[in-house]
Amino acid sequence: MAYKAVIAGASGLVGGDLLQVLLQHDEYDEVLAIVRKELPIQHKKLVQLVIDYNKLAEYAGSITGHALFCCLGTTRAKTPDLKDYRKIDHDYPLILAQLASQNGVDQYHLVSAIGANSSSMNFYSKIKGETEEDIQKVGLDTLHIYQPSLLVGDRKENSRVMEGLLTKVMSVINPLLVSSLKKYRSIKTSQVAYAMFRKSLDNSKGVFIHTTDKIQEIK
Repeated sequence: MAYKAVIAGASGLVGGDLLQVLLQHDEYDEVLAIVRKELPIQHKKLVQLVIDYNKLAEYAGSITGHALFCCLGTTRAKTPDLKDYRKIDHDYPLILAQLASQNGVDQYHLVSAIGANSSSMNFYSKIKGETEEDIQKVGLDTLHIYQPSLLVGDRKENSRVMEGLLTKVMSVINPLLVSSLKKYRSIKTSQVAYAMFRKSLDNSKGVFIHTTDKIQEIK
C-alpha cells in the first residue's frame, strides 16, 4: 500500500530535496505540499495547498496521511523580527504537530538543529530546543527529530557569504571530527532528506533523535 505524505517547507533546502525524493519513490502515491505560494513543479503525485500559515487551523482537514514532514525554518537575515521568527521556527511546527495528532497521522518528522536546547543563551538554539520539547508534549505516536549540523546545499541566497566560507572550512575539518565529535560534521541536505524518507518507512513507534552522525548512517 502506498502512502500519503504532507510536507511543510518544500521551498527550503532540506524540504526541496525531500520533495524530490518523495516524488521519485513509489512508496508514496500522494504528496501534499503546504506552501505560501505555488512551487514551479508539476508531478502526477503532487498536490499543492497554498495557505496562510497564520490560519493553519482552517486547513486541518488536509493534514492527513502517513507522515508529516516539517522542514520549516528561517534566518535572522530573512526574518529580523523575533516574533515572526518564533512563529516560523516554533509556532507553525507545533500547530502542525497538533493537527497531525488530532487527525491520526502516523508519523511526524521535524528538522531541528544540532545544539537545540531550551536553556541555551543562544536565541537560535533556544527556539529549536523549545520547539522540540513542545512537540514532544503533543503525544505523537512516532516523532523523528533530525539535528543536523551545518547544512550543505544549493542555497539561493547569494548574500550568505559567511556560510559559504564556513562550508569550505568544514570540508577540511570534517575528517578531524571523530568519535563523539562526528555529530558536528557538516552534512548535505540531500542526505538529511533521504534519511527522513527512509525513516518514514520504519513503523517503529516512539521518539527518535537523529544527529548528523546518525543521519549519515541511514541508508
